[in-house]
Amino acid sequence: MANLGKLYIVATPIGNLEDISSRLTRILNEVSLILCEDSRVSIKLLNHLGIKKPTLSYHQHSPVSRTREILARLQEGEDLALVTDAGTPGISDPGNRLINELLAREPELVVVPVPGPCAAITALSVSGFPTDCFLFLGFVPHKNGRHKFLHSVAESERTVVFYESGHRIKKTLAQLGEIVGEERKICLAREITKKFETIYRGSTVHLLELVDDRRKFTVVVSPKNN
Repeated sequence: MANLGKLYIVATPIGNLEDISSRLTRILNEVSLILCEDSRVSIKLLNHLGIKKPTLSYHQHSPVSRTREILARLQEGEDLALVTDAGTPGISDPGNRLINELLAREPELVVVPVPGPCAAITALSVSGFPTDCFLFLGFVPHKNGRHKFLHSVAESERTVVFYESGHRIKKTLAQLGEIVGEERKICLAREITKKFETIYRGSTVHLLELVDDRRKFTVVVSPKNN
């Protein structure tokens, strides 16, 4: 059997193409295959970079056979790259499942991070809230577990970061406000790094008067009793 190939976990811009690193460009040029959450999205980045490499979809609905296919190529000695639509693969993203499954089958597989933008960390960095210890909770559940999720946010003595879609952000702010009251500080970030990047700060009541958008939001909540 050939030596195992490497799997590169490549973070891509979350909106601003000036955030493309020279290392990202080099790695995507060197690998044999690029695994994409949605090839229709990734092809725009590849075209911008002038990179012509084969792509293969990998997302939350990919069958088990897709993981076996990826593993076989790595076992044949091919180097592969995994990208998500935007940001860092594996962070609230099915990429973490792929990495876990591959390592379970090939513990010696070398998984190489190619760091770059991450919406959660970017929003946290400008929130002004304590960052020495924080809690990242991913996306708010649509139905089951929603109440428990928001209560965990309210009771956290650490800064909390989570994601919410634009068409549910008002509902989430209203429900969170009922639990935490008007004193808790919130920082909302939308369109991070893009032309219309906006950072909102205030209580849930204040933010409900400002927010009217269908874009994804990154929500940062100050710690309890802070």
